[in-house]
Amino acid sequence: MNVLNVAARELRAYFASPVAYLTMFGFLVITGLFFAWYISWFQDPQAFFYNIPASLDSVFRNLTIVLLLLAPALTMRLLAEEQRSGTIELLMTAPLRDWEVVVGKYLAALALYLIMLAATLYYLLILLAFGKPDLGVVLTTYTGAVLLGAAFLAVGLLASALTRNQIIAAVLALGALLFLWLIEVFAPMLPTSINLPLGGSLNPSDALQNLSIISHYFDFTRGILDSRHILYYLSLVAICLFLATRVMEIRRWS
Repeated sequence: MNVLNVAARELRAYFASPVAYLTMFGFLVITGLFFAWYISWFQDPQAFFYNIPASLDSVFRNLTIVLLLLAPALTMRLLAEEQRSGTIELLMTAPLRDWEVVVGKYLAALALYLIMLAATLYYLLILLAFGKPDLGVVLTTYTGAVLLGAAFLAVGLLASALTRNQIIAAVLALGALLFLWLIEVFAPMLPTSINLPLGGSLNPSDALQNLSIISHYFDFTRGILDSRHILYYLSLVAICLFLATRVMEIRRWS
């Protein structure tokens, strides 16, 4: 109940300010432009909609770029502003444990993201009206979008726990997400096999590739539901929330 109370309080705070409305507006405008571009690309002037592949591929493949900017904006104030204004002390003295504060605030950001993601179902209704999209692929695509967003928001929350300044929190989150995004670029530079002292071998190139936050996403948009990708995102969320909780505990006793 404590977690849900924190989440409800934070969600009300989102909608009590222009943050939620502006973020949702920007999200829907950008994804709508991606969808409109997709339609116009395949549009036959003589047969509107008839030769368009019924897919949300263009929207969700470009969702990674949207989330790169969205996640820091949604999470930068969650813990940083509480620390700057001193209201974090009230939370600390309340009968709340640190993990309840962290998880509650995280769930509020995740709930707002899910609301925005649910609004994109309108594009699916358009495809259903004029075509026959593969609903299995649609389901895995939305699953991937939820997991990807959850991971991005967890990284942003950890960044917010590390500082009292919202702008610094946003920059830290953006830098960390870019690092996790671009880490696969360096994978081809590493050797493909290293012999271990106790026997066996290690492939550093594959290991670095598997750390990329983006490389696990695109299989979902192809209709592939791989447990390794799900485990990666859930593990990243758990690690970030754990570290954010440890940071809050250190601040409590420092």
